[in-house]
Amino acid sequence: MNKKWHVIYTKSLCEKKVATLLSRKKIENYCPINRITTIKGNKKKILLEPLFPSFVFVCISDAEMATVRQTSSVINFIYWLGAPAVIQNAEIENVRDFTEQYSNISLEKINVNNNGIVRFISEPHIGINTNMIMVSVTSNFKLLLPSLGYLMIAEIEKSTSDIFNFELERVKMVS
Repeated sequence: MNKKWHVIYTKSLCEKKVATLLSRKKIENYCPINRITTIKGNKKKILLEPLFPSFVFVCISDAEMATVRQTSSVINFIYWLGAPAVIQNAEIENVRDFTEQYSNISLEKINVNNNGIVRFISEPHIGINTNMIMVSVTSNFKLLLPSLGYLMIAEIEKSTSDIFNFELERVKMVS
């Protein structure tokens, strides 16, 4: 039995429900979850939302396609060139790794292409304000998913600041 990863399209806001129903039917599935951090007042809250709206990935054989289609809240498979789109195992593993390591992931639609890459971008910003030196590094981690036509972007900002008293340091150096 040759199993391949496919993408199914679900009713709006039913991704988790469909994933649960497929698991009950013993069909391997994956619904990537995005951890979104929100701050309201003094409270920090983490929301768990599906990364791909209305998409659930399934690893099935051709014989299991009818079972998936008959699942409640499943609309259909995503098609590419007249056949259900096949997602490479490596792309599914990359999405799993990316969603485990990063939160607040955004998606950008891109043209479909056959070459997948992972790229790291770092842009350090240094600000000097009188007695305070602040170093802020914003890094964009990007993962290209060529068979889906998406670019996953996780932006991480690391900020460190230190108050540097120039007079105190000068006195230490002299003594």
